[in-house]
Amino acid sequence: MGNHWLVKSEPAKYAFADLQRDGKTVWDGVRNNAAALHLKAMKVGDEVLYYHSQEGLAVVGIAKVVKEAFPDATDPTGRFVAVELAPVRELKSPVALKDMKANPALASLEMIRQGRLSVSPVRPEEWAAILKMSEA
Repeated sequence: MGNHWLVKSEPAKYAFADLQRDGKTVWDGVRNNAAALHLKAMKVGDEVLYYHSQEGLAVVGIAKVVKEAFPDATDPTGRFVAVELAPVRELKSPVALKDMKANPALASLEMIRQGRLSVSPVRPEEWAAILKMSEA
């Protein structure tokens, strides 16, 4: 069993539905050092919660890593990396940020503690709690 992650995307720029339509995508453009370290730590098969930021503010789907870190073609400095993600499934019900913040099991969730991070790790118990919330 691999690690779990959470990635954020503005639905107007690249929604989960776009990932489902495309079948896979290069996750590039990450310029935060902490988020970039998380991208470098991703392994093929790791599962990823897909969060809609700006509008929606909810986890809406699950993706998986299909290609590990490689140089980000959008970075002229050559310092940052990208990964490739593919869709797994849409969540039965989106899990809203306000509901995640209200759940004591998610008090340590990296995404809540460091809201600006576009890529963050998710602990197994947090992953389970979010998936349980999506079944409601």
